Amino acid sequence: QVQLVESGGGLVQPGGSLRLSCAASGSIFSINVMAWYRQAPGKQRELVAIITSGGSTNYADSVKGRFTISRDNAKKTVFLQMNSLKPEDTALYYCYVPPVPWGQGTQVTVSS
Repeated sequence: QVQLVESGGGLVQPGGSLRLSCAASGSIFSINVMAWYRQAPGKQRELVAIITSGGSTNYADSVKGRFTISRDNAKKTVFLQMNSLKPEDTALYYCYVPPVPWGQGTQVTVSS
C-alpha cells in the first residue's frame, strides 16, 4: 500500500526550530515534485514549500528565509527545516507527493 507518513511536529516556543520529515512507502514508479502544505484552524490549506526532482525550490512569502525544504530521493523522503518559528506558523502540516494520497499530517504548535 502506498502511503505518506509525516513526523517531527510538536510544541515549540516562538523563535524555536523543528524539522519535519515525510516518507513515502510502497511501490512508486517515479517522484517528481514534493511539497509541504499546512492548514490552520478555520483556514484553507496553503502551499508552504515545493521542491522538484532537480532540486529547484519555491517558498511561500511568509516562510522565505526561515524554512528550508530538502529531499532524499533514494529514501523517498522530503524534509522541512523550520527556523525562527512564529505563532502564526501553528498548523497541521502535510506533505504532498503525487500520486500518493495525502497523509494524516503532523501538528506544529508555536506558543510560549
